[in-house]
Amino acid sequence: MRLGRGEFADDAMLVMAIVNRTPDSFYDRGATFADEAAMARVDAVVEQGADLVDIGGVKAAPGGDVSVTEEIDRVVGFVAAVRDRHPDLVISVDTWRHEVAREVCAVGADVLNDAWGGVDPKLVDVAAEFGAAIVCTHTGGAQVRTRPFRVGYEQDIVADVLEGVLGYAERAVAAGVARESVLIDPAHDFGKNTHHTLEITRRLDEMVATGWPVLVSMSNKDFVGETLDRPLSDRVIGTLATTAVSAWLGARVYRVHEVAETRQVLDLVSTLRGERAPSLTIRGLA
Repeated sequence: MRLGRGEFADDAMLVMAIVNRTPDSFYDRGATFADEAAMARVDAVVEQGADLVDIGGVKAAPGGDVSVTEEIDRVVGFVAAVRDRHPDLVISVDTWRHEVAREVCAVGADVLNDAWGGVDPKLVDVAAEFGAAIVCTHTGGAQVRTRPFRVGYEQDIVADVLEGVLGYAERAVAAGVARESVLIDPAHDFGKNTHHTLEITRRLDEMVATGWPVLVSMSNKDFVGETLDRPLSDRVIGTLATTAVSAWLGARVYRVHEVAETRQVLDLVSTLRGERAPSLTIRGLA
């Protein structure tokens, strides 16, 4: 798998740390909107073992309008600053707009994380032009920044997900994106109710079986809260449990808020799968 300047082994499980450049993000409520706070977050997650960061300038949920110009103002200068401070770090930008994508790629972004399922068809062209990786998501045709309302699918939800992400992935390759730089994401909760999200999670191995690397973005989401009846502030344990299941089923990249905790979960699952040696093996040997 190649993510811009980063190349990773086929069995590597990567932690993508979320860095929100929004004043109204659903989880941190704008804690990293200011430049200094955002850079402190980047420094911290790199220290904690993040393999890449995902910088976003518009929250996914409904809210105030954010123009293309405003999104560019929020992320481009910051991406440039992160690139200067961490020259080898893989930088992803969470955007669905090709105008924003062009600007961030020009200053060093490696990955375009399109959370809205290719609603802007020019995004793949920008990725191809700059040699960037792209994340192809499934939203079931949901409009950008809307919540699902009585959502339903005529066919099996996993079949719909596969049809959507595989079609998007092939469009990206046809546009010139390197095949090893395309990831697929079922997009937990996007255009889905909790039953849908649980179904795609328990059948994640069907996505893995396609051969495309699978990215999952599950951190503290509503499906965790509804499943366990937990508020937003108390979803970390449920998130980590789902992370462990997803890792066992073969997902490759994890977009998360809690980096250190996720890294431990992934390392343990990788060891259980026989892909990583234990850090210490002294018990019963001395």
